[in-house]
Amino acid sequence: MNTLKTGILMVALMGLFIAVGAMIGGTGGMVIAFLIAAGMNLFAYWNSDKMLLRMFDAHEVTPASNPGLYNMVARLAERARLPMPKVYISQNPQPNAFATGRDPQHGAVCVTTGLMERCTSEELAGVIAHELGHIRNRDTLIMTIVAVVAGAIGMLANMAMFMGGGGDRERNPLGIVGVVLVMLLAPIAAMLVQSAISRSREFDADKAGAEISGRPAWLADALGQIERAAKGLPNPAADANPATAHMFIVNPLHGGLSGLFSTHPPTQERIARLRAMSSGAAAVDVGPLPQVARAAARGPWG
Repeated sequence: MNTLKTGILMVALMGLFIAVGAMIGGTGGMVIAFLIAAGMNLFAYWNSDKMLLRMFDAHEVTPASNPGLYNMVARLAERARLPMPKVYISQNPQPNAFATGRDPQHGAVCVTTGLMERCTSEELAGVIAHELGHIRNRDTLIMTIVAVVAGAIGMLANMAMFMGGGGDRERNPLGIVGVVLVMLLAPIAAMLVQSAISRSREFDADKAGAEISGRPAWLADALGQIERAAKGLPNPAADANPATAHMFIVNPLHGGLSGLFSTHPPTQERIARLRAMSSGAAAVDVGPLPQVARAAARGPWG
């Protein structure tokens, strides 16, 4: 049912993009928007992960450069029965993380330096398990395509003022009224669809992450820690590219419409669900966790 819902919402998002093209340029604009949407999907399928990692200045981790983090991901990926994903660190003070890749064979997990500095190894493992849950659930391709299309809708809406408003009724059937409607409503509609897709998938990834780590409390503790810190620390790359907000484990944005159209379910509700899993499930022994090198540490390690 969740897959069907996501498929319907994806179709709605693509339909919105085509409708915006029609409102700006009539039949010709609709055709152009359709071709652009098809091209974007192809591009997103093959290249969006690289684009996203470059956008957040992420650098790949190797067994030599950070054996602790690499081995932690390898241990959890093995428990999740996933191929070893690529591992990245983004130079960003805000504690956060995201996963990307078109399928589990091309998955990647990225954590910020802020996450490495502020979380214990147990909390870090909980976050990584959550991101592996996205990969196992095959969310990463959908979420990345949604980011690309939602961002494109915003840009198309900004173009509306330059493209429409004149007297050419065939090219712009609704005239200046249509232009104003596109500028105001299209980005909001895209955010609503984007939020609907992301919110349900965050709950699923929380559940999967708890199963992978065997310790739901690790992720619950991490979410509380990240939520508190992220509110006071900026994420300039995410603020500059708000269509990517749903990729992160916790909303990275500050102010604006991010609170009205949150791409994430309430953190306290996520924590409550994880606590309920902790109280009702037998603990699974994952063995000793590797240490992770960092600039500052909070709490005991190993």
